[in-house]
Amino acid sequence: MLRQPSVGLVTYVKVPDLTDDDRPLVDELRRLDCHATPVIWDDTSVDWSGFDALVLRSCWNYHLRPTVFAAWLDTIEALGVRLYNPFAVVRWNMHKEYLRGLAARGVLVPDTVWVDRGAPASLSEILRSAGWREAIVKPAISASATDTWRATAGDEARFAEASRRTELLVQEVIPEVVAVGEWSLVFIDGAFSHAALKRPRPGDFRVQVEHGGSADAAEAPADVVAHGTAITHHIPPGWLYARIDGVVTSRGFLLMEVECLEPHLFFSQKPDARSRFAVAIARSLRREGQ
Repeated sequence: MLRQPSVGLVTYVKVPDLTDDDRPLVDELRRLDCHATPVIWDDTSVDWSGFDALVLRSCWNYHLRPTVFAAWLDTIEALGVRLYNPFAVVRWNMHKEYLRGLAARGVLVPDTVWVDRGAPASLSEILRSAGWREAIVKPAISASATDTWRATAGDEARFAEASRRTELLVQEVIPEVVAVGEWSLVFIDGAFSHAALKRPRPGDFRVQVEHGGSADAAEAPADVVAHGTAITHHIPPGWLYARIDGVVTSRGFLLMEVECLEPHLFFSQKPDARSRFAVAIARSLRREGQ
């Protein structure tokens, strides 16, 4: 009898038993003869060599310790443990520099000014040069809209403090995020699966649930799915799951984020997608010979 593959579903200390959305994956994988267990990525007591594969799910504090997380990736790779998504995909997706690369390939993204850490940049000058009254400021490594804010020229001191700590993106405000909402398009094993439409709470621009936003199951228009599918072709090869977040604007479908590291995949809105995800994991493991 073949040994059951051991799969670690990677989370973080605040949800040690996985999110409600991901917890059923344990049973889904068990039905496919895979032994799955939640595991906290920065738990130093874990023997990572005991896993055949790790699936990144809710490691939602990686952006607070990016150097430590990057070192953890190096450790896992050196041990020969497979990672889903693959190491090259995760490293590409960790830093928002990928948006600049996609823009160079013709993908429509928000107009962005990139500010290096410690650079003598002036927020008011950036706004003046771009012709903006306000802008969205966010770290180049971030998740869940952490330290993301809507800035005006009066926020110079806050901007200076933020730029001393990290690289920043200063982006145009996209009014359609509030007026229409932001699409999250979920892809599993290379194919479009389902979508959610996210909206901010009144008076905010952040669509994340942590900030009072909402996410509702919705049928994405065919052209929106087509745009999302085209964007997935630019992701480094080997990815098993991805979420494309974007907004329909007068200019076309505007990419906000590609999420290949630890995205919420809205399985509760499409339970059969969770089963397909488990099948994709098991199939990939067996294709690669455990």
